[in-house]
Amino acid sequence: MIVGVTGSSGKLGSATVTHLREHGNEVIGFDRSGAPGPGFTQVDLGDYGQTLDALLGVTARHGGLDALVHLAAIPVNGIVPDAATFDANVGATFHTLFAAHRAGIRTVVFASSITAMGFPFDESPPSLPVDETFTRAHNTYGLGKVAEEAIAAQLTGWGEGTSLTALRFTNVVAPDEYATFERAGEPGYRRDLLGSWVDSRDGALAVRLALEAATPGFRVYNVAHPESGTQAPSRKVAERWFPGTPVAEDLGEYESLMSVRKIQRELGFAPQHDWR
Repeated sequence: MIVGVTGSSGKLGSATVTHLREHGNEVIGFDRSGAPGPGFTQVDLGDYGQTLDALLGVTARHGGLDALVHLAAIPVNGIVPDAATFDANVGATFHTLFAAHRAGIRTVVFASSITAMGFPFDESPPSLPVDETFTRAHNTYGLGKVAEEAIAAQLTGWGEGTSLTALRFTNVVAPDEYATFERAGEPGYRRDLLGSWVDSRDGALAVRLALEAATPGFRVYNVAHPESGTQAPSRKVAERWFPGTPVAEDLGEYESLMSVRKIQRELGFAPQHDWR
């Protein structure tokens, strides 16, 4: 399969490119910066003309894509002003999804975020663990992700056989970033993330599973490690952070408070990397 990956030079993007290639796919990376050469094309996704042209074909790179993974984005609030974060991210995602539609690319997996489901959780969620049925934004980055999911849900009806999958990633941790878990015993550690995290290599695994399981329609999956990034048991953490919030009776001892039951059940997601 020939797969395009936007944001291919980023933390999750580079891991995804490597993982997809290791599993027999031809990958074309798209980003504003990256190593020149086969397998990469520099593209500004803020320019719709460039985006459409890149997906239709690039001389000496590809003559058409079987699937697309859209990971490019300003990664967090604060890098640029708030409205600029929203404009850049939503604009780039619309350009990418609409260009894929025009180019006849019917399988698309794209990055959504925990910020589309209540982050930073100053308000308690309705129940724990938080699953994909809960959507709420409290900053412009999250609002952009909510908008992108809504756009994707509508675009699935614009082309026969179109499959669009949103992966709500939590904090992505690279292999050289595990030192942060030295703080895992602190009472407030990762509270704004519900204690959740995911290794970049396992994030790439989730992308591949979503591509391979693609069927017509729109789907949303949370992507986190099944176990939390905190030392304390999850029920105790839930009581500390969100007193009075209903907790699932069958919550595992260290189960993530960002539920990944759906992606485990439907896609067989089984991360291979843990901090413990």
